Amino acid sequence: MKLVTPQELLCAADYEEQRPEIRRRIIDLKKRRRITVGEYITLVFENRETVLFQIQEMLRTERIFAPEKIQEECDVYNALLPGTNEISATLFIEITDSDKIQDLLDSFQAIDESNTVGIGVGEHQIFANFEAGHSKEDKISAVHFVRFLTTPSFRDHLAQQETAAFLTITHPHYQAKALISPEMRKEWIQDLQ
Repeated sequence: MKLVTPQELLCAADYEEQRPEIRRRIIDLKKRRRITVGEYITLVFENRETVLFQIQEMLRTERIFAPEKIQEECDVYNALLPGTNEISATLFIEITDSDKIQDLLDSFQAIDESNTVGIGVGEHQIFANFEAGHSKEDKISAVHFVRFLTTPSFRDHLAQQETAAFLTITHPHYQAKALISPEMRKEWIQDLQ
């Protein structure tokens, strides 16, 4: 996927003027690209539009105007874009009960190990590769960046809507499965072209 460059970002005044319409469009897009798996995990699959929006929002929130700082933000967020034959997502562990946050979050230790978060289409399964640095032996982040490297066979079956597709999590303390919607599949197919 083509990287976002500073030259295509709107200036602060133009972004502020266009922001309500841009936000509406991105909210609709993210609805199609969001999947909840069980009670506590949500994944939002990233693409160029979601990353461009996140950069614009960060520049707005942090009041970043210096060209070198704008480039730094582009570099940080471009890392979320899927590479060739990949789909990528931000994985959120969402715990709303403040009394249980730490205990529940701690129970997700090792979710970032191999073969824990997978996408299956028919008999074809691929697993998430987690970005390093979001967990330690005694602590885990509530936000992770994941990539799924697809295979030709997986991509072929993804295009066959009659073949069921699921996102699964198989962790010692959390097992969940969610059906992948036709809208999400269309988004992924577009990302993979």
